[in-house]
Amino acid sequence: MGYLKYKGYAGSVEYSEEDNCLFGKVQGMSKDSITYEGSTVAELTADFEGAIDDYLALCQDKGIEPRKPYSGVLNVRLTPEIHSGVAIAAQKAGITINSFIKNAVAQALGGTL
Repeated sequence: MGYLKYKGYAGSVEYSEEDNCLFGKVQGMSKDSITYEGSTVAELTADFEGAIDDYLALCQDKGIEPRKPYSGVLNVRLTPEIHSGVAIAAQKAGITINSFIKNAVAQALGGTL
């Protein structure tokens, strides 16, 4: 599955054999659903971007803050042994546990974020 990105939002790219079309949904939107479709990648991309623009305009018209797909806050449960190891490694590196974990995740993702 591929992804489209626009104005801080990421959306899936899927194919429906039954309908012979591409479709997708903005990821991480737990309370709002933004969907789009198209017959070609260009049409899908245009509908995705239009759906995001429409959502943002609707929020502005209603005077509400648009939801962001991900807040940037993530709670991670670790074993006490891993937590201790992370704390020691972070202290040795002279950084916070949060910075250590953020760096490790970014590195695992190829440092692309």
